[in-house]
Amino acid sequence: MVVQQHRSGGGARAVRALAVVGVMVAAAGCAGDGGGGGPVAADGRSGPGAVAAVRRAATVLVGTRTGPEAGSAQVSTSMETAAGGTRVTIRGKGAYDFRTQSGRLKVVLPQDAAGVDEHRPITELLAPGALYMMNRGAGVPADKWVRIDTTTLADGNLVTGGVTDPLAAAELLGGVSAVTYVGETDLAGVTVRHYRGTTDIGRAAGRASARSRGALTAAAAGFRTDTVPFDAYLDEQGRLRKVRHRFSFANGGPAREVVSTTLLYGFGVAVSVPLPDAHDIYTGEIEQGRRQGAADAP
Repeated sequence: MVVQQHRSGGGARAVRALAVVGVMVAAAGCAGDGGGGGPVAADGRSGPGAVAAVRRAATVLVGTRTGPEAGSAQVSTSMETAAGGTRVTIRGKGAYDFRTQSGRLKVVLPQDAAGVDEHRPITELLAPGALYMMNRGAGVPADKWVRIDTTTLADGNLVTGGVTDPLAAAELLGGVSAVTYVGETDLAGVTVRHYRGTTDIGRAAGRASARSRGALTAAAAGFRTDTVPFDAYLDEQGRLRKVRHRFSFANGGPAREVVSTTLLYGFGVAVSVPLPDAHDIYTGEIEQGRRQGAADAP
């Protein structure tokens, strides 16, 4: 999913194009700096203990370590893009089941410069290896879904859909290569441990569960560099409460940044994600938006 911001006549206007196959990441690279190693410790606050705590974030969310409240959660997401000195943010909200790797979110694109919504909220269904979108726009009938095979996307749907799959976001931490324990902080009334570091997409793909491996493998092949800086926040049970990944892109122009943030809460919520029937899936041609200003936005 791409949000392009251009300036015309001294005023800003948003030109929104929902990318289906790698528009955001075509010929793009991912780079970043961050993280460092702390002193050796085994309490989860630095050194090997911190690395281990971050690496097992996905395992804890699936529920093998934390009991009945694990396995699912409510989700809030944001994806901020920066290009040419302007920033726009796509926001999502819904619920996700980590055991089935399925979720339902409503994704809201930003308003235009006059404060008017230019696009209806998009409903996204996340499923193993697939992304379904309703209100996709670009010539797709309003009552039809678009289905995307995420293993064919150059970024494995880490950024293209406007929402990073919550399990993929956690599995991406499995490739952590450097961690610094920042300290304890309060997150919505919950005491959490804040970790900062870098992760490697290729290493994460090798350690990921079977359901996430295909998408992360695609991302490892699609990005020019595998290193991704992150901030992760874990509660006392080791559950991932918040994670922020920073992706930097360069496509023949100024570097761009995409910051994807996933917030998890309300653990144990019931999640039902019935997938569309075949006759409800649009198979026609999808209009491609204007590529004006492509050098100025992801």
